[in-house]
Amino acid sequence: MNRLVIAALSAAAAGALLVVPSPPAEAAAGSVVVFSTEFQRLDTYRNPEGCHKLPIAAHVLINQTSSGVVVHGDPFCLTPGLTVNPGYGSHVQPGSGSFSVS
Repeated sequence: MNRLVIAALSAAAAGALLVVPSPPAEAAAGSVVVFSTEFQRLDTYRNPEGCHKLPIAAHVLINQTSSGVVVHGDPFCLTPGLTVNPGYGSHVQPGSGSFSVS
């Protein structure tokens, strides 16, 4: 075989070994609690996983889970965000934000 063909096959095989699937996202144990106004009940997300749109009047997010929670500025969890560590909370902008478990 030609050295060029052997080198190309070796590179392809090495590249295939580097492709490692990421583990599936798991739910965070605990709850994320969102305070909106004094006239509304708290929104509680138990064992959250995936992306959750925040209520339109959301004001404060409290992370009572075992994982970090990322607060995003868009409703689809596509933009970078602020990580709220377990046991902490954060003010959130009213509007169209979202959160996800990191």
